[in-house]
Amino acid sequence: MRIRATVAAVSGALALSALAVPAAQAADSTAAQRADVAKIRQAADAASGRAAAEEGKPYALNVTFSNFKIAKAIKVGTTNHVAATVTYTLTHGEDVNIAAADFITDPYIYKGSFTSPDNRLYGNKKAKCTAASATTATCKGTIDVYPGAHELINTDAGTWKAAAEATAFNGQDPEGETFDITKVGYKRQDGLGTTLMQRFSKLTVNASPEPVKKGKTITITGKLSRANWDRGTYNGYVEQPVNLQFRKKNSSTYTTVKTIKTNATGGLKTTVKATEDGYFRYTFAGTTTTPAANATGDFVDVQ
Repeated sequence: MRIRATVAAVSGALALSALAVPAAQAADSTAAQRADVAKIRQAADAASGRAAAEEGKPYALNVTFSNFKIAKAIKVGTTNHVAATVTYTLTHGEDVNIAAADFITDPYIYKGSFTSPDNRLYGNKKAKCTAASATTATCKGTIDVYPGAHELINTDAGTWKAAAEATAFNGQDPEGETFDITKVGYKRQDGLGTTLMQRFSKLTVNASPEPVKKGKTITITGKLSRANWDRGTYNGYVEQPVNLQFRKKNSSTYTTVKTIKTNATGGLKTTVKATEDGYFRYTFAGTTTTPAANATGDFVDVQ
């Protein structure tokens, strides 16, 4: 679930609540609660810097977050839904009822600044918390990514920061006529960790001719491509170093033969002399924006 900077700029709590929940999750049973949280979040943002007692602002909920754990990297292709598990500890005051049906806490990640992010990603459902003591709980949620719904653009690849939030509605209904936002508690906290959002990569290899006479030339081609979130396709990753590796027929270990770079379309091509039966593959170490990849070894029969 995303919130882009363009969405955050929309004026009016109702407008934000409508855009904060993607169509793919519109039928989710917690969609209404998520829209309500979006309203509280917007009110808290709009009221930042004002006096705490000013009308129209939720009060500061007595909670903190710690022990935030998320995968070091989230690898996202062009169509498939990706869910990254997140766990964290929620510490709260005795006056905060985390078991209440209208208490909601979520982990999220964001790109850019905390107060004005370029993009934010949440989970489909609120995190589930289990009390560990009277004032602490262990919570588990997800970050759900739908690249096919244009939740990401290519410039989103790289480091994202982690945060969490909690909202206690305390029986207040944002759609009700008597709704009093000052009776709603809200807290969010950043600086909880980081993760890499990466454009999923693919790597191929083909060694020919097969079979080949010993001492003759083997031509090894391939291609390194990665997800293009702007277009929803895979495109060549250009000017990237890739290792050509060889594994003897009865061995389980690959050794590097040489390193070459991908061309202007992500293509790979090099030659070696045939010496013995074995498998050739290309391997890519990865970058901050793109995960490592190994091609499936291609067997060459040397006669």
